[in-house]
Amino acid sequence: MFPKKSTWHAVTMVHVVLALFYQEAIEDITKRMGAGMAKFICQEVESIDDYDEYCHYVAGLVGLGLSKLFHASGSEDLAPDHLSNSMGLFLQKTNIIRDYLEDINEIPKCRMFWPRQIWSKYVNKLEDLKYEENSEKAVQCLNDMVSNALIHVEDSLKYMAALRDLSIFRFCAIPQIMAIGTLALCYNNIEVFRGVVKMRRGLTAKVIDRTKTMADVYGAFFDFSCMLKSKVNKNDPNATKTLSRLDAILKTCRNSGVLNKRKSYVVRSEPRLNPTLVVMLLIILSIIFAYLLSAKQPNN
Repeated sequence: MFPKKSTWHAVTMVHVVLALFYQEAIEDITKRMGAGMAKFICQEVESIDDYDEYCHYVAGLVGLGLSKLFHASGSEDLAPDHLSNSMGLFLQKTNIIRDYLEDINEIPKCRMFWPRQIWSKYVNKLEDLKYEENSEKAVQCLNDMVSNALIHVEDSLKYMAALRDLSIFRFCAIPQIMAIGTLALCYNNIEVFRGVVKMRRGLTAKVIDRTKTMADVYGAFFDFSCMLKSKVNKNDPNATKTLSRLDAILKTCRNSGVLNKRKSYVVRSEPRLNPTLVVMLLIILSIIFAYLLSAKQPNN
């Protein structure tokens, strides 16, 4: 569905009043995004290289464009293209992983962008991952996809560490923390193929409120990477690869030297009541309530 005419008009009116260097950056990136996405209208995402290329067109170029705008404003140095690209790819790959079920069930059927090079190792058709009989293979495929996304974390940390303007820093850092938190929840989690997996609203609010320094970012990435690492099954076919990438992330966070200067983002869940105990308590309370009611009835 295309935006309404009024929306196009509003966007155009805003664009024409921007300084020329902003207009040039926006026009350049928009043209490159359009050409790139058009390429994938008829082209399937077969290889991991295709996957990276598609994510570059829809999100990596956004990273490049934003870096140009930050630089044009005089607020930041111009970031290297590969770091800007990684910022976009990390977010896009997280969304593609998290939204598997919503995308595969969409009517009319939408395009899917999990690369065949990964999912074909586990099932014959991508939609087979959602069926219960393929649960074990589905989780292995999911873990493979998460491990692939983790490749971009170190570049993203380098990008954010170089930012100087607080508003730009928070604009970039909060989505990145949400992404690593989402991957930590999705990893080894069959619920990705059953429903919606996302961070709790309370934790999301804390991330938004407390992300003010690079120490906060290193701390959040460290905590969520530790959470993810604790879920790695040594029997998973990609366990070695995943652990290697997580160890590299954890090392980067430790080497920052700021982990002791922040509070943990990851609030451990309070112990939940045993469902059986809850039912028993309800039964006991019902009996007591019924007894009290009967005691109030006058004797005939």
